[in-house]
This record gives sequence, structure tokens and C-alpha cells, in this order.
Amino acid sequence: MNVPTDLRYCPSHEWLRIEGDIVTVGISDHAQDELTDVVFVELPEVGRAVDAGDPAAVVESVKAASDIYAPIGGEIIEANPDVESDPSLVNTDPYGKGWIFKVKAKNIEDASSLMDAAAYEAHIS
Repeated sequence: MNVPTDLRYCPSHEWLRIEGDIVTVGISDHAQDELTDVVFVELPEVGRAVDAGDPAAVVESVKAASDIYAPIGGEIIEANPDVESDPSLVNTDPYGKGWIFKVKAKNIEDASSLMDAAAYEAHIS
């Protein structure tokens, strides 16, 4: 799977889709491939305030459990119930139905410091 060019990326493999001041967060195809079969997703609590870099969710696979970090500061406004009931969505559609949570950003300009697709491709190669 190619890295979508309309997203921003964290070194810890979270992706961000930015729509106004709302940021949708998931893990990259590379990250889900490294984890292998995702069997459980622990979602963040809606309404919780997070700072960039805070652990916000947990993805467990048959190999390991990994924290999913908030890529930007703000408030968790939505968690994806579909990945809770069907964690395999993180594997099969990481950039679509496999998103994990949404944040209302305190300062959306903070996202500009994150990697674009080309930088992320270089990071994982």
C-alpha cells in the first residue's frame, strides 16, 4: 500500500487527516504490517484532554501491544466503535474504516511540524 499523500505522519507511525481543526488519527499501513493481526483496540475516553505525545489508545496484536500517541494537543471528541468491535479493520483498512480516534486540536498549526508522505516514506525505508 502506498503512503497517502494527503496525510501527516508521526515518527511513531500515527497518521493524521486534518479537516479544519478536527484531526482523525490512525496507524499507518507500515505500523499495522509490523504488528500483524490486530486483535484488540483500547479506545481513548471521549472528552479527555491530551497533549501531543500523550498515550491515547492501545492496539494489541498477536505479537505485541502498542500505545497510540496523540499527535496533537486537544480534546478527544470521538473514538471509532467499529475498531473496538472489529479490530481487524486496523489491518484491512488502516487509512479508512480503521481510524482510531478524533481530536479537536488546540492549535492546528502544530501539525505542520509533522512529516508529509515523502518524509514518512524516507523514515520507514
